[in-house]
Amino acid sequence: MFKKLPRPFQNFYVVVSVVFLLWMTFLDSNNLIARFQMSSKLSGLESEREYYQDKYKETEKDRNEVFGDRESIEKFAREKYLMKKETETIYVIKEKD
Repeated sequence: MFKKLPRPFQNFYVVVSVVFLLWMTFLDSNNLIARFQMSSKLSGLESEREYYQDKYKETEKDRNEVFGDRESIEKFAREKYLMKKETETIYVIKEKD
């Protein structure tokens, strides 16, 4: 049976190695293609994690600022949410990028 194959494929170990490589590359549930996809997804999730950790720190800073005294609560509301007293007028000036 092996006599009709090309010379390198007549060796049993070469045939088994080629079949093993094909199996691990395409057919196995943990194949190389899936591993590359999972590693790229992992790197994306890690960068997303860093983003949310930064947002968490920023929110903690804002929370600590708000739960201070009454003046800091008023300052926070005026700056972040553009709240005003009834007798005031607010002008918002936006800078060009």
